[in-house]
Amino acid sequence: MPRRFVIEAVMVTIYGQLLIPPTDVEYVIPYSTIMELYEMKQHNDPVMPNPGDDAHVKQKIGELIAFFEESFNKKKLERALAAPWRESPPLPINDKVSFIVVNAIDNAEYGEAIDPIETELILTALKEQIPVLTDQLEFTDKVIEAAIPVQVFDIEDFEFALEEDSQFL
Repeated sequence: MPRRFVIEAVMVTIYGQLLIPPTDVEYVIPYSTIMELYEMKQHNDPVMPNPGDDAHVKQKIGELIAFFEESFNKKKLERALAAPWRESPPLPINDKVSFIVVNAIDNAEYGEAIDPIETELILTALKEQIPVLTDQLEFTDKVIEAAIPVQVFDIEDFEFALEEDSQFL
C-alpha cells in the first residue's frame, strides 16, 4: 500500500525528489492548488528567489499543467469536480508516484487565521486521515497553535515521513 500525503500541487514542481521516492507514494492534491499553478504561470512574480531556479520551477509548472490537461487525465479530473469532496481516480506519474485530485471545499472552519488553501489541506488531511507534506513553517505553526489534529511533515523530512509508521494523530 502506498504512503499517502496531502500536498499542494506547486510543491511537486519545486521539490523534484518528491517524484522519485524509494517507495510507492500517492499525493492527494486539492484541486484549488492546481488552479494556483495557472495563476503562477500567468503572472511574472517569481516563485523562487534565484532566477535560474525560478525558470526551472516555472518550466515544471508548465509541464504539470500539461499533464493535468492531457485528455485522459482531464476526464478523470472533470469527474472529480462533479461534487464536493469527490476524488479523481489515481493519475500515475511514474511507477512509484500517483496523484489523486480532490474537489476540496473551504468552509472557513478555522477563520481568517488560516487561508482557504491551508484550510483545504487541513480538511483533506482530516477526511483522508493522512498527513500533510509542506515547506511552509508558518502553516505548521498555525496547525500547532490551533491544536488541529493533523500530522504535518516538512518536505525536508520527506524520507523520514516515508519511514514513519505512526497512524494519523
